[in-house]
Amino acid sequence: MDVIVNGHKTFCYTGGKPFDPAKPTAVFIHGVLNDHSVWILQTRYLAHHGWNVLAIDLPGHGKSAGEPPATVEDAARFVIALLDAAQVGQAALVGHSFGSLIALEAAAQAPARVTHLALVGTAFPMKVSPALLEASLHQPLQAIDMVNTFSHSMLAPPPSMLGPGTWLYGGSRALMRRVLASNRRVNVFHAGFKACDSYTDGEAAMEKVRCPVLFVLGTGDQMTPPRAAQPLIDRARQSRVVRLAAGHQLMGEAPDGVLFALRDFLAG
Repeated sequence: MDVIVNGHKTFCYTGGKPFDPAKPTAVFIHGVLNDHSVWILQTRYLAHHGWNVLAIDLPGHGKSAGEPPATVEDAARFVIALLDAAQVGQAALVGHSFGSLIALEAAAQAPARVTHLALVGTAFPMKVSPALLEASLHQPLQAIDMVNTFSHSMLAPPPSMLGPGTWLYGGSRALMRRVLASNRRVNVFHAGFKACDSYTDGEAAMEKVRCPVLFVLGTGDQMTPPRAAQPLIDRARQSRVVRLAAGHQLMGEAPDGVLFALRDFLAG
């Protein structure tokens, strides 16, 4: 499904079901150098169980046009504009990593429009090492290999994700290379990392959030260790924390755990 946002086409994966404004809506926001496909299992389930899902490609990523967001705040304003363009009054926001900061900031900018906030693999501050920032700019393919080493705690996902024989490292690396190549004008890898590293308003944003907040954290996450989410957990008004045996790419390593956490949270 394509939605025109700020004059540009935004691709939204709907889980194989037509969008129905009468149903509750959940917007899924990916992390740095990812796209909508990282949410395949979770979005398909919700789409077949009473929800609209809009799993987006951020502007300038994958199948979406427009200028890639330079800051978390810019990306949050885009998400709110997407709700306007899709004529969605209120929605649940689900974000992973960089996407979790975007979802958090959008919920702070427009608290009355967000019914649930789910932060997967989150941290604040979400600092990026200078070496990785530099590599993402000047040696992005090498940086992709570095990120994949730190983002996974296992080689193959459970069968519920993509089936036997799937190689998590290889699939994730191929996705990141594809998203990087989708924008020849802007290095969206470096832009995303810089936006994460520069975001300073996470605690203040959480204090503005009115809705329940779910934290889904990986006990083996080296990119955003569970303890790094504590400043946000401490400031959330209504929080629920789920810890899963997984690394940073929880949707692939613990697909059922992420799905069940979201399903139960959104049912509340």
